[in-house]
Amino acid sequence: MKLQNFEIKNKEIREKFTQLKKKNPDLFKNRLKFSWSNWGFGQESLEDSVKRLSKFGVKFIELHGNLYGKDLGYKPKEVNKILSSYGVKVSGICGMYSADNDLSSSKPLIRQNAIDYTYRNVEFGAEVGAKYFLVVPAAVGRPVKYDDMEFERSVETLKIAANVFVKTKIRGAVEPIRSAETSIVHSFEDAKKYIAAVASPGIAHINGDVYHMLVEEKHIGEAIVNAKGMLTNLHMADSNRCALGEGFMDLDIIIMALYSIGYNNDEHCFLSAEPLGPGGDPYPAMYGKPDSGKLDKLVKSSIDYFTQRESELLSL
Repeated sequence: MKLQNFEIKNKEIREKFTQLKKKNPDLFKNRLKFSWSNWGFGQESLEDSVKRLSKFGVKFIELHGNLYGKDLGYKPKEVNKILSSYGVKVSGICGMYSADNDLSSSKPLIRQNAIDYTYRNVEFGAEVGAKYFLVVPAAVGRPVKYDDMEFERSVETLKIAANVFVKTKIRGAVEPIRSAETSIVHSFEDAKKYIAAVASPGIAHINGDVYHMLVEEKHIGEAIVNAKGMLTNLHMADSNRCALGEGFMDLDIIIMALYSIGYNNDEHCFLSAEPLGPGGDPYPAMYGKPDSGKLDKLVKSSIDYFTQRESELLSL
């Protein structure tokens, strides 16, 4: 029987992975670096979150970009002390861009908020060892556009803040978000155009999210392969935006695509679990009351399933 279109692409990725593994086994010695984006843990203390990740073998954390003002958010010394205590390192910082700090806003004061917010969090990231900082070109939770100049305003605003990425050597990673949640930059190709427009060496990477990719990309594995050298973090959740293994997403194809582009051999490249559950605006999750039992199960089931699938593929 003739293969479906997506099956043809799956077959190409599988064959590329298998051939590369056979010809260059040394390229597969390093495992993919699995991290966890902690803002979905709600109002839980950082120490409790880090302790949980360490308990279940997660060695990296993507920190909530919560420096919303000069007196708000994480303090570098406290963060470094907690991380050191549990043997966990920072993968990156998850930039949170809402209507209050929208790079594409038609209101100058809001755009200034976005610039200031970016500076504070990237500088903080440098103090805690972050490798990347996630940038969203337009507010999450606002799918209706202001006007037809959003893309241009966002680019202009980010150009102003781009020097902080160059100074700190932290990768500025643009995240495409599905059209149900934001007004511009929905796909990897959109992100590439946005990065080209910003034209700064500090903003040269992509932060993918498989949940958004399910609806915005033609094929997740193909998009990953075509983003070789640009992809630096990939948010992970299953097709229902829940724990890995609880939906129908083809995790094997994602893993094989990543190994095929050498993602496992770049110290700046991570996968960060972000199972937020379904919904149009996920940001309220950051203010949720944590249920430690549910969160333990969420982390354990996700890391166990991911490790199982990765081990299966590497043993072929």
